[in-house]
Amino acid sequence: MTLAPDAEEDTAERAPRRRGRAAAWGAGLLLAGVSGVIGFRVADSDGFTPVPQLLAFLPWLLVPAVAGLALAVLGRWRAGMVWGVVVLGLVAWYTEPYGTTDAPRGPAVAELRVMTSNVEYGRGTKGLIKAVREERPDLLFVPECDHACAALLRQEVPRADYPHRQAVAAYGPEGSIILSKVPLKDPHRVRATLGMPGAVAEVKGHPVRILLAHPMPPVPGDVGLWREEMGKLREYAAAGDGRSTIIAGDFNATQDHAAFRSVLDQGLRDAARLDGSSRSPSWPTAVPAPLGTQIDHVLATPDFAARDARFLEIGNTDHRALVVTLTLHRADTER
Repeated sequence: MTLAPDAEEDTAERAPRRRGRAAAWGAGLLLAGVSGVIGFRVADSDGFTPVPQLLAFLPWLLVPAVAGLALAVLGRWRAGMVWGVVVLGLVAWYTEPYGTTDAPRGPAVAELRVMTSNVEYGRGTKGLIKAVREERPDLLFVPECDHACAALLRQEVPRADYPHRQAVAAYGPEGSIILSKVPLKDPHRVRATLGMPGAVAEVKGHPVRILLAHPMPPVPGDVGLWREEMGKLREYAAAGDGRSTIIAGDFNATQDHAAFRSVLDQGLRDAARLDGSSRSPSWPTAVPAPLGTQIDHVLATPDFAARDARFLEIGNTDHRALVVTLTLHRADTER
């Protein structure tokens, strides 16, 4: 059967309209999804599942935002084009690093090499020991260091090199340990599901509060607990009242989480951010580095400068180790 000329023209006109409508619908779905997540970022909130999980990978929202804008253009949907430009601009804006990078006041008085490494139930301990021998950190923070991990560290890392230790002894991910070349006193801990030990380090006569951070991850069903334990880290930071402080470990949070920014806002700065590595991924190691996110951090008060921040593959763990050099400064007016 041969269609009449009018019918053929009508069919030819409907096909582009259908494609345009499909493109517009696709754009709407993509932009609505991204808008929902970025809206919580604008509101300075972590929201509810799946928002906290998606916020951990906020820079990757650029992909659906660009796709949504492209579909809006393809579908000649003007409102969608405006919507896409706004959403893309917001995602790009919040991809910028968070926090200040002002240089500390006063002369340098001490230097500390700090390393943190989640060894995933102790499985990465051998790789960590190799990294410690190469990097020689002054302070070592090890989340998920179980009894076997602690025993191996005692056996392979000489007590003469790291005479000072503070730990939460436990099985599985609850265990954790701090090894230190500098003296530790006033041991304490933040009470949480996973071990978070702390102490006061004596760094060439200057007391520095230190704490290993390891709150529960914001997995579905535990977002409330994660938020509560991040709140405990915020309280610890605030209790420092300007005193020199280092908090290092697996925060299970990124700069795109309001709970993490609330910790930073208590007078702390991210050492990787200070050294220009605020988006270098530390987890998970199962995917290529650009696809991961940074949840392992070394935070310090503004009297510390940071340099030589690097993320290391140590093997047999889903986290990369972070090593960074911190330099403590003291203003001339301080004691």
